[in-house]
Amino acid sequence: MVLIDHHNFINIDAFEAQVIRDAKSLRKFYVEINKTRKPGLPVPVVDFSQELVILVCLGEQKGDKAPVLSKLKETDEEISMVLELVEVEKDGDMTVQAINFPFYLYKMPLVDKTITFQRIDH
Repeated sequence: MVLIDHHNFINIDAFEAQVIRDAKSLRKFYVEINKTRKPGLPVPVVDFSQELVILVCLGEQKGDKAPVLSKLKETDEEISMVLELVEVEKDGDMTVQAINFPFYLYKMPLVDKTITFQRIDH
């Protein structure tokens, strides 16, 4: 799995994780987030005949957390992914926590399986 795009401020304020298997759906996501950006973010180039994309929108986050996305288990029909938010270490004292609405876009080799997500909160 490779991180291909990440931004801290988008207009999606709830947690969401989904699999994108075609260019039209990926463009649709970028049209949505680019409504509040000038200039808009470029749509990453993905070869959907070889790869699929996993989109993770974290919703409102306070402080600086990074998602760790990993495979929990895999069967013949399904891949279970787990998403854990991990605090990012900062140097010095931080008294102000920024609020952001980040998203992460990963690509991985194309599989013909259902992909499910579980979120672990600490």
